[in-house]
Amino acid sequence: MRILIIGGTNFIGPHVVTALHRQGHELTLYHRGMHEPELPSAVRHIHSPHAAIPVRHFPSELTDPPPDVVLHMFPIGEDDTRAAMDCFRGVARRIVAISSGDVYRAYGRLLGSEPGPPEMVPLSEDAALRENLFPYRHAASGPADWMYHYEKILVERVLFAGRLPATVLRLAAVYGPGDPYRRFRPYIKRMQDGRAVILMEAAQAVWRWTHEYVEQAASAIAAATLDERAIGNVYNIGEAVVPTFQERVRRIGELMRWSGTIASLSRAQLPEHLRVPYEPRQDLVMDTRRVRTELGWRDTVSVTEGIRRTITWEQSNPPGSGDPTASEYAAEDVALAEPG
Repeated sequence: MRILIIGGTNFIGPHVVTALHRQGHELTLYHRGMHEPELPSAVRHIHSPHAAIPVRHFPSELTDPPPDVVLHMFPIGEDDTRAAMDCFRGVARRIVAISSGDVYRAYGRLLGSEPGPPEMVPLSEDAALRENLFPYRHAASGPADWMYHYEKILVERVLFAGRLPATVLRLAAVYGPGDPYRRFRPYIKRMQDGRAVILMEAAQAVWRWTHEYVEQAASAIAAATLDERAIGNVYNIGEAVVPTFQERVRRIGELMRWSGTIASLSRAQLPEHLRVPYEPRQDLVMDTRRVRTELGWRDTVSVTEGIRRTITWEQSNPPGSGDPTASEYAAEDVALAEPG
């Protein structure tokens, strides 16, 4: 099968490419050439400055030979998704696009942008979507910033309104080696530094958010790319069992042989830098049974192994900035010492 991958050189993408190549498929990557991960030599690369996010221009060589499937790793919004649909309609048999769990109304409740009580979880693929669009526009520097246009709800609308058969994959929070968000870094670093107590907000401690290890997410993407039963469907991609936030941090500690404890404090007791900027009464748990049932997707890397690999990578790849500071540690010690 000939598969064109738009993007595919950052974090999740190389794992997807590797999974598809192992199964003998002919792969072409369309990207800027800014990142060149180690990939099989048989993979064809087409470089262009027009492949910058959001991708609105697709050169003719992408359709020669015509791909059977287009896998769009990072569609941003309405315009760039429509450009892809216009280019590959009548050329490819179908398109698979990466979306996000941030489309759900529960995510809006989490951010405080959607009024109302917390949504019930787990969230199936049929759960209500946000009514307020562009969740990150406030953080954009202006209309030239891709975050200004980011809206996966519009991506999905364009995909399913077009005449090119489509599949949508809504990813949970993906972690692992190379994670650009360094999701587990604050806790790994504190454990590395021998902190006796890790503080968190009491409501955050029992909060649940679906995650998925990067290779697991990639295997699900590959499965949906290859399986025509996925046509016309939306799939949540994430772990089957979702622990509380405190349980997740505790598991990291166990694997690091950390002998400290986790203390839950009220928001008022916590230092400013540990107060969460969201509504932790709203869990963001996604029901991932559909992809497992319909496409037969199975876990190939255990949760324990995924976290272990993440810890090893974090310990070997410290960031240039963003780690806890001495003054933050001092503020945490003060908060812990104050009577509750």
